[in-house]
Amino acid sequence: MAATAVVDASTGKDVIAEGLLDLLKPAIQQLDLHVHSVRESQVELREHIDNLATELCRINEHQKVALDLDPYVKKLLNARRRVVLVNNILQNAQERLRRLNHNVAKETARRKTMLEASGVFTTRSPSKP
Repeated sequence: MAATAVVDASTGKDVIAEGLLDLLKPAIQQLDLHVHSVRESQVELREHIDNLATELCRINEHQKVALDLDPYVKKLLNARRRVVLVNNILQNAQERLRRLNHNVAKETARRKTMLEASGVFTTRSPSKP
């Protein structure tokens, strides 16, 4: 009787853990997609900043009137540096999310295999009325 209670308690914990893993997995995947799209935007923004800085330097070289664009170029380069920094942070976060998602999938598969092996978990078939 005590052994049955222990098995029931551990099975209950496994079911709860599997439920939590199933609950977290879509959120992790959605967050990963959003991080990926933000990273793409960051790369595009960095390219635009580079193009604008190059264009400003070219305009500055060809101007007959002495117009000092160097402070603006420096501001653009500083903004580019910050974009690269944010992109690196996002890349690290995305890698952590990818590893977390992988671990969630691995743990779900492990628990499902363990439950199936113990005979507690069976695939549900839709009940017919």
